[in-house]
Amino acid sequence: MGEHPSPGPAVAACAEAERIEELEPEAEEQLPAAPEDFDPGNTGYISTGKFRSLLESHSSKLDPHKREVLLALADSHADGQICYHDFISLMSNKRSNSFRQAILQGNRRLSSKALLEEKGLSLSQRLIRHVAYETLPREIDRKWYYDSYTCCPPPWFMITVTLLEVAFFLYNGVSLGQFVLQVTHPRYLKNSLVYHPQLRAQAWRYLTYIFMHAGIEHLGLNVVLQLLVGVPLEMVHGATRIGLVYVAGVVAGSLAVSVADMTAPVVGSSGGVYALVSAHLANIVMNWSGMKCQFKLLRMAVALICMSMEFGRAVWLRFHPSAYPPCPHPSFVAHLGGVAVGITLGVVVLRNYEQRLQDQSLWWIFVAMYTVFVLFAVFWNIFAYTLLDLKLPPPP
Repeated sequence: MGEHPSPGPAVAACAEAERIEELEPEAEEQLPAAPEDFDPGNTGYISTGKFRSLLESHSSKLDPHKREVLLALADSHADGQICYHDFISLMSNKRSNSFRQAILQGNRRLSSKALLEEKGLSLSQRLIRHVAYETLPREIDRKWYYDSYTCCPPPWFMITVTLLEVAFFLYNGVSLGQFVLQVTHPRYLKNSLVYHPQLRAQAWRYLTYIFMHAGIEHLGLNVVLQLLVGVPLEMVHGATRIGLVYVAGVVAGSLAVSVADMTAPVVGSSGGVYALVSAHLANIVMNWSGMKCQFKLLRMAVALICMSMEFGRAVWLRFHPSAYPPCPHPSFVAHLGGVAVGITLGVVVLRNYEQRLQDQSLWWIFVAMYTVFVLFAVFWNIFAYTLLDLKLPPPP
């Protein structure tokens, strides 16, 4: 039998990273030990000379963009040493803040042409490149995403949520015999998914209300924004992070209504949608010079106009004479709860592509603020309605 070829450096590094993750760290600043060939003194660092020789001997096995990142990492260390932990993290697609700072502060500019200038790309490659330029402000992040994205798993969260919303809307439309302004139907609020102030003790309603929409005009805009904004964001940041922002916006929306518009029901996924869209727009504004998406000013204006029209529709509907008095039509406050989540938690997520959120102080500040709000809203729902002697509409 022939001998098996020796594994490349990326494979070996990934295996080493997996072994490191299984060990319980003894101290926060302890570094994993590097192999003796790289680090004979067991210092946790390797010399840039050995690092370069390793790159040169295995350059054909590395993606060209990743090789550029590695070279930039080597050139950014004037002291001639590279943290072996950064090297392991890089090869296992887990970049630390110290790695990012090493790249951004490096004294070597990436030499190859920008990703946007590359020719001869397939349709799928052009799509991935387009998503990178739509969502990421740094060229080095765009190249990293372009080389690393495998579409496994696909953006399943936003697609699944959208399909469920459409399915529930069609089912309700057939049941009620009405698709436009469904919310005006006398039996609309009888659905067990709608948040209703008299039924606020049924905790699932704070989340399931997203599957009920006021009408096809309400559903249409939310679906378009979820697919055009949510799917690309999920392709870049993953289902866990985007799902977290979306669900946080949904829950914040219903809780905000229960505090600020206490007699009104809630329907629609606008809380989650506005969380994602506001986070994306805020990220573009904060990184305006770095974002290279086409017609960004025009597209931001269109997005803001669409969001304003949808918000205006919700305000108009809230104060329109109700089809089921004394209960008013659904509240518009959920939109504002979603925006608040988007410009806090959402911005931190989008600004830290492939960075550990637990290392970001702003992340913990906004998580603490969100937790305080949720606890406040829970106690408000338990005690405030009784203390204020508020007269609520009867249950549907």
